[in-house]
Amino acid sequence: MKRNRVVITGMGILAPNGIGIEPFWESILSGRSGIGPITLFDATNFKSRIAGEVKNFDPHDYIEPELKPKRMARHTQLAYAATTMALQDAGLDRNNLELPSPTPVVIGISTSAIDVIESVYFAMRDHGPNRAPAASSAASIPQAAANVIADRLGAAASAATVSSACPSGLDAVADAAAMIRAGEAEIAVAGGADAPITALTMASFIGSGLCSNTNGEPEKASRPFDSERECGVLSEGGCVFILENLERAEARGAKRYLEISGYAKRRDLDPEKPGSGLVDSMRLALANAQCTVKDVDYISAYGPSDRRLDAAEVTFIKEVFRKRAYEIPISSIKGVTGNPLAAGGPLQLATCALSIRDQTIPPTTNFENGDDICDLDFVPRHPRKAKVDCALINIRGLGGSACTMIVNRISRP
Repeated sequence: MKRNRVVITGMGILAPNGIGIEPFWESILSGRSGIGPITLFDATNFKSRIAGEVKNFDPHDYIEPELKPKRMARHTQLAYAATTMALQDAGLDRNNLELPSPTPVVIGISTSAIDVIESVYFAMRDHGPNRAPAASSAASIPQAAANVIADRLGAAASAATVSSACPSGLDAVADAAAMIRAGEAEIAVAGGADAPITALTMASFIGSGLCSNTNGEPEKASRPFDSERECGVLSEGGCVFILENLERAEARGAKRYLEISGYAKRRDLDPEKPGSGLVDSMRLALANAQCTVKDVDYISAYGPSDRRLDAAEVTFIKEVFRKRAYEIPISSIKGVTGNPLAAGGPLQLATCALSIRDQTIPPTTNFENGDDICDLDFVPRHPRKAKVDCALINIRGLGGSACTMIVNRISRP
């Protein structure tokens, strides 16, 4: 059977460190952090009062008034805005779309519409159980983001939501790519979005010991792989892609960022060894892409700045790559972005697309000193010019899920 090749032709990015492709990329390369004091709610009494918020975001700049953007959950706003940007970047007119049927819309969501759920609770508390906002039920379902995007694209679209913790967004991209690869679709919209900067979610993450308390220097709070790392920083974001069959993309003269060539997902092999699912996901993704460890030029690590998870990822990279692990440049962008959950994997994928475009490896911001385990080449301080024809992306999530994607510079057979 013919195995269609899948390429990315458009990207839409809303991240704590920048809205839009070039502002995001410039911030990644310069190490300018998007983490700062929380402004989306009053965090005065919270142990952790910092997060990665998407700044200067007005949903009315991206969402038509008739869709009533203020009634949407924030993660839906981010997903829709990212889709609008991705369509434009792909050279597709969202007001005159002629998409083939079906056009899948696959969106990864981790925490759902906690902001809407909180608003219903406060309305019920203050005004009684019969005064909740009329749009709250539709806005609060996990499927809301995919639904509103599919509705906007038209009846030819199908909509699906993926929820697998932090891997959700990359799983969504992989699911859409699989449909194109199998010939079930020619083009798809896929990515991830999360907006967990709410009182309820922050309290939950603080209670679980998953939020940094470095409130005085928020820009230095996320320190992937550094010996002084404490734990991660929660953030929000949205990142959506236009995926196409390579032949279709070439036929319409679209630019092509990269090819998605391999993917695998696994759960941890042992609950006592967090991140161990990455061993199989890396090996299987390489096999799926028909690559070996010698082909990988760059590893985009999950690296959430967590003491255990950072060390575990390094251990498993060493297990898979052996001596080559010490030769491959590795970086985590979370020193700049924080951890935007389902949007994190797509933001790493966008980073790899830009790394391949510019043949530049981004630095691991705030990495200054490694330890006995974290002793690999984490590209400290400055970006590095290098050959980047093949990149490996790792993601690991709460509950033990892990995934790996292999992407390549596009070449002719």
